Amino acid sequence: MARKLMGKKRGMMQLFDDNGNVVVCTVIEAEPNVVTQIKTAKNDGYDAVQLGFEEIKTKDPRTVEKRVKKPQLGHFKKAGIAPRRYLTECRVDSVEEYEVGQELGVDQFAEVKYVDATARSIGKGFQGVMKLHNFSGFPASHGTGPVHRHAGSTGMRSTPGRCFKGGKRASQMGNRQVTTQSLEVVMVQPEDNLIIVKGSVPGPKNGLVYLTEATKKTIKK
Repeated sequence: MARKLMGKKRGMMQLFDDNGNVVVCTVIEAEPNVVTQIKTAKNDGYDAVQLGFEEIKTKDPRTVEKRVKKPQLGHFKKAGIAPRRYLTECRVDSVEEYEVGQELGVDQFAEVKYVDATARSIGKGFQGVMKLHNFSGFPASHGTGPVHRHAGSTGMRSTPGRCFKGGKRASQMGNRQVTTQSLEVVMVQPEDNLIIVKGSVPGPKNGLVYLTEATKKTIKK
């Protein structure tokens, strides 16, 4: 089965291990992802399955189509699947075991010990260099002036006479795609569509999370 799944971060909790130690965990709810398209090397140049997550539901079923862009609506109608809010792809070695409309749940991670979690981190707005990059700032003594939290000079001498790109500046903090690797899978509950991992997962509560089988296994039990 495809080792990739989309879910929602529902919050954090505490569990106890066999030795009675507290383990801080994150709860991720992942309703079954549906296969919306199968891509083959012959038609698309590579083998992959496209997954859809979170069916769009409204009080009036007649308004569902208004919540989806026309190209995506045609894509879902072609597959004969109710519109989903999120789409992603998963490369596979063979597409023979998949078919359009097939559902993939958290049970595929039942035998997986470690996963990578990818999500968009919480946005913290525009921040200065002291909070964003841990600059020390200027001495807050008499005579320094109102520059205690400034970045200071970032210029050059006559050669090269400019500031290099990519330097640390005041800018937006957060709101970036972040991946936390090698999170230990503590518990999988297929009946409730839940997967509980050890540690924290990027993003806010109820945020979208992409789970994949870990590429590095650095956590030791």
